[in-house]
Amino acid sequence: MSVPLTLLGLLEREPSHGYDLKRTYDDLFAHGRPLPFGQLYSTLGRLARDGKVVVGEAESGAGPERKRYVITPEGASDVETWLREPVAPEPHLHSVLFSKVVLALLLGRDAHAYLDAQKLAHVQRMRELTELRRTAGLVDTLLADNALFHLEADLRWIDTTVARLDQLAREVGA
Repeated sequence: MSVPLTLLGLLEREPSHGYDLKRTYDDLFAHGRPLPFGQLYSTLGRLARDGKVVVGEAESGAGPERKRYVITPEGASDVETWLREPVAPEPHLHSVLFSKVVLALLLGRDAHAYLDAQKLAHVQRMRELTELRRTAGLVDTLLADNALFHLEADLRWIDTTVARLDQLAREVGA
């Protein structure tokens, strides 16, 4: 995910203080990986330097002084362009799963055992995501669905690869 463009999109919706921006980002996009304050403010600083946002005067209140960030027309244009462009279809023809299988074969290790362990890890993660879907709101449910579909595809690949391990070993010279 592009953190800078996502933050710009949130600022296009409404100008925000850094703390409020982080809270909204974490609520909608973090899902177990909250945006660190250091990353938030360094990103906002770069966006300001690049003319994508302007920083308002510090406002005093009950707590520490806060600055309101406002998107510029150039920042809004970047968001518009980003939203119009399709994301490159994934995955690419490089996979950690594939690399580990080939290396296991090349090194004389048990690729079948690795694939069995990986399958168990995938199934466990699928159980966790299925449970999340039972209790989550629509945002988390849709994200869990996306992850589950990817895991299902990996499981199909693992099964296909297990069936072809001997052939793959011969092809890679193991």
